[in-house]
Amino acid sequence: MSKPRIEYECSNCGRKFARQMGRCPQCGEWGTLQEVVEAAVLVNSPRRGGTPTANVPRRLSEVESDPEPRFLLPIEEFSRVLGGGIVPGSVVLIGGDPGIGKSTLLLQIAASMAETAGSVLYISGEESARQIKMRAERLYGEKPFPSGLLLLTETNLENILEHLQSAQARLAIVDSIQTTFSTEVNSTAGSVSQVRECAARLTTFAKTSGMALFLIGHVTKEGTLAGPRVLEHMVDTVLYLEGDRHHSYRLLRGVKNRFGATNEVGVFEMHGHGMVEVRNPSEAFLAERMVNTAGSAIAVTMEGTRPLLVEVQALASPTTFGNPRRTPNGVDMNRLLLLTAVLTRRVGLRLHEQDVFVNVVGGMTVEEPAADLAIAIAIASSVRDVAVPADMAMIGEVGLSGELRAVGQLNARLKEAAKLGFRKAIVPKSLRPNQPYPSGIQVLEARSLREALGIALKSEEKPA
Repeated sequence: MSKPRIEYECSNCGRKFARQMGRCPQCGEWGTLQEVVEAAVLVNSPRRGGTPTANVPRRLSEVESDPEPRFLLPIEEFSRVLGGGIVPGSVVLIGGDPGIGKSTLLLQIAASMAETAGSVLYISGEESARQIKMRAERLYGEKPFPSGLLLLTETNLENILEHLQSAQARLAIVDSIQTTFSTEVNSTAGSVSQVRECAARLTTFAKTSGMALFLIGHVTKEGTLAGPRVLEHMVDTVLYLEGDRHHSYRLLRGVKNRFGATNEVGVFEMHGHGMVEVRNPSEAFLAERMVNTAGSAIAVTMEGTRPLLVEVQALASPTTFGNPRRTPNGVDMNRLLLLTAVLTRRVGLRLHEQDVFVNVVGGMTVEEPAADLAIAIAIASSVRDVAVPADMAMIGEVGLSGELRAVGQLNARLKEAAKLGFRKAIVPKSLRPNQPYPSGIQVLEARSLREALGIALKSEEKPA
């Protein structure tokens, strides 16, 4: 039997070292190295070699390709992000900022599953049974609770596995994986080794038993899931619940999904009685829009397979400092700097003496380049104090030479804009159009940003 070995493991990145150091050489974080005692392993232990298995190699043509069976949920936004429902035996990891609504959303999912598919076991390591009961009463009101919804407050992994085996539930929810610990690992709960071991054993149980499993994970100050990076590789689906705590909208974004499309987004609104799904998020984001206002433009973005229309607002005002400020909210800072440089150099706007503020209404974060044209037109509209037509949408990426570049899924974006009542859309001019534009909306093509600005602001310019 080999001797136990003492190592030091970084709680941020998971890298192991032979000695203690104040700063992790891998990720650069201070004070994150924790002492870990590796358990002794028998030299001739079966763990050192392969174990017999019942699986044998098969020809790929002989493998069945039937679609995975799923548990359907009445919460359509959640089901769509998962790819159509919950797959038995799948493991879903959901993360988000503290207080964003992770536990509230999953408690609603547990209640829905208990009413339609079978028993559900909700395991909490952060809150007491009384606290969860108070939240459930707020969500359900005077309605009776489903008889199949079971509650367990436990953090010991071995006890949790015993209850999962005896409960025979269709779905289990662990809140959270960072509070779960195993007595076989000599480290504190929440450490990299504990999170890795607990997630691995829970995943193995879910795969062998066919029970669907939801894990709630904490996030770091950078917005990534806490724990080892391998945690995201173990699970089948990784979801992030995003949103501004000052806004009521929450976005459930899928970043990994083995049973569906990635980058899907479900939109919810936080109410006093829980999370309410938003069936038409574009209409919700544009509900409070003021028409015929300078500095406002409509961008058509794609979140997964869903087109979303969002309002981009810009404000340019004379600066009182030597270096003008560029303040983005909902857009990337580097993208804003690029667009202001193109507007200054290629279009001739005098932005070197203007503070520029850009905001995406509703707490949305727009990352794709297809919103470049709307951001640039909103800035130019504010500088010239000319309003963009209220029934016009903008789609296109802006290059460094001021040219407009094509974006993907253009027809899906145009159909969504036409469905919401927009009659015009500015798009990049396509030299080889793949298919005709949809009916119901007038498509105005432009080769450059200067040409697009002429189309968007010409009809609304104030008389001299």
